[in-house]
Amino acid sequence: MNIHTGLYIHWPFCTKICPYCDFTVTRSRGENANEWTEKYIEDLIAFWEMTGPRELATIYFGGGTPSLMPPECIEKLVNAAADIFSLSEGAEITLEANPTDAEVSAFTDLQAAGINRLSLGVQSYDDRQLAFLGRNHSGGEARTAVEVACSTFESVSLDFIYGLPDENLQMWRKRLSEILQTTADHLSFYQLTIEKKTAFDRAVERREWTPLADDIAADLYELTQDMTAAAGWPGYEVSNHAVPGREAVHNRLYWSGQDWIGVGPGAHGRLTFGGGRHAISSEVSIRNWLHTDDRYCSERLDDTAIATELLAGALRTKWGLSVADLPSSTAVELTAQLEKQRLLGNIEGADVIRIPQEKRLVTDYIIGQIMEAL
Repeated sequence: MNIHTGLYIHWPFCTKICPYCDFTVTRSRGENANEWTEKYIEDLIAFWEMTGPRELATIYFGGGTPSLMPPECIEKLVNAAADIFSLSEGAEITLEANPTDAEVSAFTDLQAAGINRLSLGVQSYDDRQLAFLGRNHSGGEARTAVEVACSTFESVSLDFIYGLPDENLQMWRKRLSEILQTTADHLSFYQLTIEKKTAFDRAVERREWTPLADDIAADLYELTQDMTAAAGWPGYEVSNHAVPGREAVHNRLYWSGQDWIGVGPGAHGRLTFGGGRHAISSEVSIRNWLHTDDRYCSERLDDTAIATELLAGALRTKWGLSVADLPSSTAVELTAQLEKQRLLGNIEGADVIRIPQEKRLVTDYIIGQIMEAL
């Protein structure tokens, strides 16, 4: 496999914590962005010393709300990454943002700082749904933000949440019809999931509301696939849709078992060096992260772990999993198990394993069954 490398930078601060979020985040309280920037750069140097020279195909600023970082800090980090490693020609440089007035006012500066792809967390254009989701913007602000983003950045991805407790096919069809009028080139649709230890998890336990029934959620998913494909944004991963040729490069690194460096509290990476593939993670608390030198731990992955991660990622995509990318010790066994279980139909002799379109709705179940067989 030809190894490409991405860089993920985690900014863990938000002005408000959403009730469905289980990421490594905390409320922003006037943190020193310059101090954080210098610490990120220290880590980039440390990773260079660990793995040697690399060319970065992508940089991804995630969080949290990295659009709250001063643009000059973002520019400094982009330039540092290019100096310490190097950037591919036309490298994808993504930053996550929310459609608040304060963040929209910085879009031009962010573009000038080197961001060429914006990932905008719209979630909904409906004020009632936004209130339920704990968002700090209105539908009107979201529409304006999308318009400004599409006129500012080379590429724009929009995130939406659907499958809210009272949502039905008619409601989602109407919502999705408006969404599909956008000029953005990438759309991500996430069904509302109740993650453990979130505010929504506690609310459901208190029986304040009930999640959407599975059969209705399945109908909404199928409708999403049909409408996006017909409108020119075919699904290329379970939750992701793009104008052909505008699929997210950074996320594909994850799904296809490529390498990426992860810096910041809670960040994870996968790096191939020293004759093996390593899982690297930062498990230091956000508040302690700046003040410790031992911020990361590394674990060398065995063949089963490598195969498991490839399965979990690649089978979610339209490209599927190339058997040649599997460790040789697992490829034969995997093919035999798939043939035995008939989870994907007759795949004997296949060079690439894909989940058929008609079974994409149960992708997670199929992946789980295959992983149990390894």
